[in-house]
Amino acid sequence: MGNIGAAITGVSGYVPDYVLTNRELEQMVETNDEWIRSRTGISERRILKGEGMGSAYLGTQAVKALLEKTGTRPEEVDGLICATITPEMFFPSTANLICDNLGIRGAFSFDLAAACSGFLYALETGSNFIRAGNQKKIIVVGADKMSSIVNYNDRNTCILFGDGAGAVLLEASEGENIIKDTIIRSDGVGKDLIYIKGGGSAYPPTHETIELGYHHFFQDGRSVFKYAVKSMADVAVEIMKRNNLSGEDIAYLVPHQANMRIIEATANRMAVNMDKVTVNIQKYGNTTAATIPLCLWEWEDKFKKGDNIILAAFGGGFTWGSIYLKWAY
Repeated sequence: MGNIGAAITGVSGYVPDYVLTNRELEQMVETNDEWIRSRTGISERRILKGEGMGSAYLGTQAVKALLEKTGTRPEEVDGLICATITPEMFFPSTANLICDNLGIRGAFSFDLAAACSGFLYALETGSNFIRAGNQKKIIVVGADKMSSIVNYNDRNTCILFGDGAGAVLLEASEGENIIKDTIIRSDGVGKDLIYIKGGGSAYPPTHETIELGYHHFFQDGRSVFKYAVKSMADVAVEIMKRNNLSGEDIAYLVPHQANMRIIEATANRMAVNMDKVTVNIQKYGNTTAATIPLCLWEWEDKFKKGDNIILAAFGGGFTWGSIYLKWAY
């Protein structure tokens, strides 16, 4: 047997039915549709409604569709990794719950938290399990219910986020159409610029932490924007140079959907035309770990076998990274 690589052989996605529009947000906080669209590119986002419904529900819907679409039986799955920063609960992991919901027994499963870069981290982790030669089929899920941690009185952050999930099937392959190269990085300098202060071991839930808003998402928008623009563009260009790729060689850039200006800046640095950039931020907003797989799901019909595709993301931590792959089908 030759060198084993990991190929994406199927993708799926799920978004809730409820649409939260900019017009509705105008009734909740001091903002307006034009202001939101001009600064972020977002017109609407999806919100998961229903008591007791969290990220495991989102992930289950995406994985269920993936299994059906690829003809994969639950007993064939060797492992499932869920990238999320809004886990169903601290434990068991959201990945465990997704497996239980779908009858996936005996496979390893765990959650991975790297904020908006989480899907890239999880994709590389799953790929390494396959490269080691012991696993043949691994599912990687990005699922976040961001509405569960957003403060809908904070006009600077509540406009940005939506709920959703996306999943891919990774399979062992000796061919060329595999995940070719990965760069993932982090820097704790971001700890004071984007975070949730409460809920962990330092500030466990109390009446006081709830009243102080410690359990809501906080972001220093301007500072994070500057880091994101530079880091996401830099790492995407770096992976291109490392693999001797030009903008013309790239079939599609699949960027994290945080802000339209960040997406455009990254494409510009890569010399990739915007018609080769997957964008759905206008209708889903920032779904954190789900943005990239949701883009893969929506653009799947446009991809061709052998296409050079670049994934790029930036998230809290700070975390950031890029993956170069050749589309497998």
